[in-house]
Amino acid sequence: MTVTTRGIRIPQACLRWKFTRSGGAGGQHVNTADTRVELYCDITGLVASDSQMERLLEVLGPEVRIVESSRRSQLQNRQAAMERLISVIDRSCATVRRRRPTRPTRSSVESRLKSKRIESVRKQSRRDMDQE
Repeated sequence: MTVTTRGIRIPQACLRWKFTRSGGAGGQHVNTADTRVELYCDITGLVASDSQMERLLEVLGPEVRIVESSRRSQLQNRQAAMERLISVIDRSCATVRRRRPTRPTRSSVESRLKSKRIESVRKQSRRDMDQE
């Protein structure tokens, strides 16, 4: 059983692995070894709190598919796929904190108005030159 940083447990029974041949670097080895990894994870089988499970199902759906083929060995691709699955699950559980609106500071308002005045003067001077 694998545990994520947020405490969600991923039982091996929830995972389904599929291996196929991968393209890319590797020469003749690529044509004979099944190094490409597809990892399917049944979200409903994870051990998580009710709120985490609700959030996971809302964001990811009932099943997640991770494909990894960047490495040259199946073992490395399996490890990379598992790491990606853990990060996807952790990121999906994170709740987005809403921004609390704040008023602009006095200096930022003054700075904005000053830059507007400078721009206005610049454009005004262009108009005066065009009319002559």
